[in-house]
Amino acid sequence: MRLFSTTAEQKLWKAFLMCILGCAFGLGTAYAQSQAAPSAIQLVGSHLIIDGHVAKYDKNGHLLPWTSMGDAIKREMSWYRNCPWENGYPRFVTSTFMDGNYQPTAHTDTIPAMQDGMGIISYLKYYHWTKGSDPSALKIAQAMGNYLVNDTLTPGTGKYPHFTRSTGRRLQFPLQADAGSQGDHPFEIEPDKGGIAGYALMLLYDQTHNTKYLDQALQNAHDLVQNMAPGSDTQSPWPFRVDYRTGAADGPVSSDMVYILRLFDQLIAHGHPEFEQPRQALWNWIKTVQIPNAREGGRLWVQFFEDYKNDKNRNSWAALNMARYLVEKRESLDPDWKEDSKSLIDFSVPRFCSVRFGLILCGEQDTDRKPWGGTFSTFGAILAQYSAATGDPEYKSMAWQILTLGVYTIGDDGAPRASVLNTYVGGWQEDAHTDKIHNYVDAMEAYPAWARIK
Repeated sequence: MRLFSTTAEQKLWKAFLMCILGCAFGLGTAYAQSQAAPSAIQLVGSHLIIDGHVAKYDKNGHLLPWTSMGDAIKREMSWYRNCPWENGYPRFVTSTFMDGNYQPTAHTDTIPAMQDGMGIISYLKYYHWTKGSDPSALKIAQAMGNYLVNDTLTPGTGKYPHFTRSTGRRLQFPLQADAGSQGDHPFEIEPDKGGIAGYALMLLYDQTHNTKYLDQALQNAHDLVQNMAPGSDTQSPWPFRVDYRTGAADGPVSSDMVYILRLFDQLIAHGHPEFEQPRQALWNWIKTVQIPNAREGGRLWVQFFEDYKNDKNRNSWAALNMARYLVEKRESLDPDWKEDSKSLIDFSVPRFCSVRFGLILCGEQDTDRKPWGGTFSTFGAILAQYSAATGDPEYKSMAWQILTLGVYTIGDDGAPRASVLNTYVGGWQEDAHTDKIHNYVDAMEAYPAWARIK
């Protein structure tokens, strides 16, 4: 069986292996060969300038961060700590589009469940990584949780009552009943995003013991169980989008099942056995149908991002986050975790990655292969985690180079860009910040020395 179906995919995989083995050109050499280089990366004389910083290299020609990875993330967290509060929350908690001066852009659409669910995960991981020395991280995580609980829920009727909204509108407190935006119709929600929010709220409950976070996680989980269907080779247990009033499905496949699995696992661990049967049914479908499908073209790995509506649009985010959970739980979840997690990484590389500046950078989806910050950093983190967990150095070098390049998207003052290709600060806040910090923490926990290297 041929792993890759096209010559282009074969060449990309070969390039990827060369990068891992340290045989690829350095970033500076590749710059001269790169097409359509963004203006944030410039060659000035013999020096490569990345977002105002002169690129640094080790003796082997590998890119070094302009400051240590740990310092860069602390700078970014400090920049967000200074974000103005309004309506009881930091502005970036309730605004998805924000510039480098903390100002909302003209876009009024928001993605609360994803943005703040992953934000809670990021801020709690950072809080623990700093051993609780930054109390503002916990304060902001609670602000995100309060926003999800108080202002982002569907009404108390219909098929998904009091369920966390996937999309909404800025400056609606609470979100109106028809507040759906991006690819969602006015009364639609995305079930998987409720899984993300519910899991994040469980982590926040563990940290604070505030039962309102547990109660909302339970509500999301009960709504999900009430609307769960048998998965098959043509549909996931929940559709990608659904009208929360009627249950009418919009898109038969939702690729991100791992955060619903995480939510069920957390609730079972907290003494809620009513989720054991749906959890087992979900895991059986993931293990026997969805993961194998990654080796067969990926029709069950379509649809994740809120701003796209295309039931043939495969994505890397869901596959890589499933790989992350396999690596975290290992045999307690899946006796084949090494093979299964690697198959999900292998699924992502030829389909979504591209060679830019001598590195393999991971894009989001079939219809947008740009290395946006959330997926970009997710790819680097899972390569680091897999390498550390297996003892196999195959992915370690590549993970280091990817995440090091990402450090150059963070300014001296800590203000980040949503993509290494962007010439402007800020943008989509999930990519710029909330879905990025946890990836860097995971990588630095896998390889603690990375936090200190300059």
